[in-house]
This record gives sequence, structure tokens and C-alpha cells, in this order.
Amino acid sequence: MQITSEGVKIGHPDMVADSIAANIIAAIINEEHKIGMDIHCMPHCGLEVFLGKGLCVVGGEVATRIYIDIEKNVRETVMGIGYRDSALGLNGSSMGILNTIIPQSPDINIGTREDLGKHKEIGAGDQGIIYGFACDETPELLPLTYVLVNKMMRAFENCGNPVFAPDGKGQVTVDYDANWRPGRVATVLMSNAIDYRQVPDKFRSAVEDQARQIAVDCLADWVDDKTKFLFNPTGEWNAVNSCSAADSGVTGRKLVVQLYGGYPGAQLGGGAIVNKSPEKVDCSAAFGARYVAKNIVAAGLATKCSVQLAYAIGMAHPISTYINTFGTGVIPDEKIASVVNTVFNLTPAGMIEKFDLLRGDIFKKLPKTLFLDNNYLWEKTDKVDTLKKELK
Repeated sequence: MQITSEGVKIGHPDMVADSIAANIIAAIINEEHKIGMDIHCMPHCGLEVFLGKGLCVVGGEVATRIYIDIEKNVRETVMGIGYRDSALGLNGSSMGILNTIIPQSPDINIGTREDLGKHKEIGAGDQGIIYGFACDETPELLPLTYVLVNKMMRAFENCGNPVFAPDGKGQVTVDYDANWRPGRVATVLMSNAIDYRQVPDKFRSAVEDQARQIAVDCLADWVDDKTKFLFNPTGEWNAVNSCSAADSGVTGRKLVVQLYGGYPGAQLGGGAIVNKSPEKVDCSAAFGARYVAKNIVAAGLATKCSVQLAYAIGMAHPISTYINTFGTGVIPDEKIASVVNTVFNLTPAGMIEKFDLLRGDIFKKLPKTLFLDNNYLWEKTDKVDTLKKELK
């Protein structure tokens, strides 16, 4: 059988929208730290960004003590991604920007303040059902297809060849055996906007060869002479018709890509992640659930694990915890679930502190990858021994 995962470059319009939201939150957090901030007076943010041709609309709700120049932040984000020329589909210096941000609802705010809320603790900023996933296919304990397609996206972003404009996306298809073990890459699909100003007419046919080489180099351990490579299957993708010149961009629309690449069994729940401050469990519990799943697999309790957490707005602790090891668990799933909330602190405050989520630099990195960074504290496997002890 074959399994495919999708990936997108940071210049894809949906990812640009995510980056704008995440960078605004990062800027708010950094400025809040300058006047003295801890978890009890943290900002509360839920932002949405829409990109249309030549226009960016920033909306949502924010509770903060400081001022941020939204327009400046948007322009710096867009130009930092590489959009400095309308010939590439978007120009950060000349695009229109509309700020429709409003204050956070006071009814939500009381639920996230331990001094105001009904339960006298930092509760979830919204209700939500959130999933985490891990499997033993890679050292990262993530699906191989997800790891490979993200590796290819970063390779195209960092290749340094101006022929490849910022907008692009791809897929990697892997052959699996009947026991769900990966074998080889069967198909590589890469679609990338091309800046033909950088390509003399007589060298246009060489662009596909250059793209193939980038892909083959970064996937070298898994491709072979039978791997099929597809590049810009329509035959043409001119950079002037890319990003928001050709398609809108919306926060949260690439959740499948960002989380687990569409891998079977890796479910999605809740909402967007990188556009919210971490008291909102769509954000923090996406990392918490991944942390639980990864530690379960790392402990040898299963080779594949999905974790579902459910929260009620204003309440700190999950109202339910569900474990599914897809028949690979060495002990019953119910027994694993029975100790999760003992071993892991899955309250918003617990996850914010455990994962150090009140750092602006974390939010700046999140849109590219939520998991593929060993410096992320939710990627640590420091609960393995405790799990083994509790479940022996």
C-alpha cells in the first residue's frame, strides 16, 4: 500500500497568513516581557488573517497591556518571507492592510484568570477537542511521509536559487508493507512558482532538473531509480500568478499539513494553533497531546499512538482523555489512559510552564513546523521512566 503526506513552503498564502498572526503574537509577548509579565498577566490573543490580492485583513481579539504597530509587523513578516516584488505575487511594502482587531470578550477573559474565574484557576481559553500522535517510523517518532515532505519543503526554501519563488507545495508518497512498515519513496510531487525573470529562455527546460536535484538530495536515503518525480504538473506556474495574486490565504487552513501531514490515524480536532496565545488549548494542548503520545511510544508501550484531550472553557483540567494505540499497545489502552493525567500536567498553566510557551521566538518558528525541532520542549521524552513505573 502507499501513503502520501502533503507539505507547503512558508511562502504559500495560507502559511503567510499563519506567519503574520504568529509574528504579531510574538511581538505582543516580547513587548509584554519588557514591562514585566508572567502567566498571571499574560496577553490573550486569538487572531485571524485573510490575504487577498494586494490586501491583508487582520482580525480577532486581543487582551494586552501594550501597543503593537500591526501594519509594520505585517509588512516586515511578508517581506521577510521574500515577498518584496509584485512580480512574485505579493509585495509587502505596497500591500493594503486593514486592522479589525477588537478587545477580548470579558466573558472569555474571566475564565482564563485565576483571580476572576468561577473555578479560581487559569482555565482553558475555549472548549476544544485536541489530538496528538506519534509512531515509531522515524527517530522523531513521526510518520516518515510527514518528515520527508517537510524536509523537502525546507530544502526548497533554503536552496538559495532565486528561480524558485517563495510559494510552493509538494507531496511525498511512500510504499508500505502489510505491517505498516515504510520501504521506499514511490512518488515525489513538487509544485513551485517560478520567477522566469531569473531564467534565460534557452534554460527554461533546466528548471525541472534543478528541482529534481533538490528533491533527490534531501530524500536520498529513500528514493531509487524507480521513484517517480512530478514537477509543476500543469506545465506552468509563473511567480506573478502565485501567493495571494492567485489564491487567498487564511489562518488555520493548513492544519492537516502542519500537524501530521494527513497520515492515516493522525486525527485533527479543535482549531488553528499558531494564531492563538497558549491559554487557548487549541494551541497548548496540541503540544501537550503530542508530548503524551510521543512519550508513550518512546516508552515502548505502543508503536503507534493517538491521544484525544477534551476541554471545557474556563476549566483547567481535561474533561476526558482517550488513548488509541491501534492494536499495537503492550497493555490495554484504558490502562494507559488511566495514568496520563497523573503523569502529565495537561492544564493550560501546566503546559505553558512545561513548554515555556511565553516566548516570542517560539511563535515565530511555529508556522514552519510544530514538531520537527528538538529544541521544542514538547518533543522531549522525559516521561518515559515515569510511565514505565506507573504502568508496570
